[in-house]
Amino acid sequence: EEVARELPEKTIIVRKLELSGAQRDLYETVRVAMSSVVREEVESKGFGRSQIVILDALLKLRQVCCDPRLLRSPAAKRVTERAKLDLLMTMLPEQVDEGRHILLFSQFTSMLALIEVELQKAGLNYVTLTGSTIDRETPIKRFQNGEVPIFLISLKAGGLGLNLTAADTVIHYDPWWNPAVENQATDRAHRIGQEKPV
Repeated sequence: EEVARELPEKTIIVRKLELSGAQRDLYETVRVAMSSVVREEVESKGFGRSQIVILDALLKLRQVCCDPRLLRSPAAKRVTERAKLDLLMTMLPEQVDEGRHILLFSQFTSMLALIEVELQKAGLNYVTLTGSTIDRETPIKRFQNGEVPIFLISLKAGGLGLNLTAADTVIHYDPWWNPAVENQATDRAHRIGQEKPV
């Protein structure tokens, strides 16, 4: 904003939604169980030496919010509610119909795989970029040339070094621990050469 003053406007919209049914119950079960584990760890080792357990607890709660199938537990596999994914799949077809070009970031490549399945069911074209993508240039070119409207990108693989000015919409499916990393990912679209509001 300070260097490239000619950039079009960037609007940030935060969408909040409530978990319901079995997904909400699973979240609460994980929260209570992990709270107990974290408390015991902090009491025995102190806060400074308990950070791995704390981060693991937060990770599990984030996974439940993204999609219960990300948790590797039998109870999570039985949960059919997926609040975020359901919202996403109501938004994407509308945005594609409006002619938008969308970057969709997630820290979880397994979440991107679940989103891919839904995009295929909906008949929406997309390309992906993750750490396991060998040919990075082809999906980038296909998106930049307007061949596909949706680009699924893992935050680690695509958060830096890409110029994706064909995009006018950026979706962060799950917020990152560090907001600066999230902003850098958004700026794959909101950068010099962008002519549309993002």
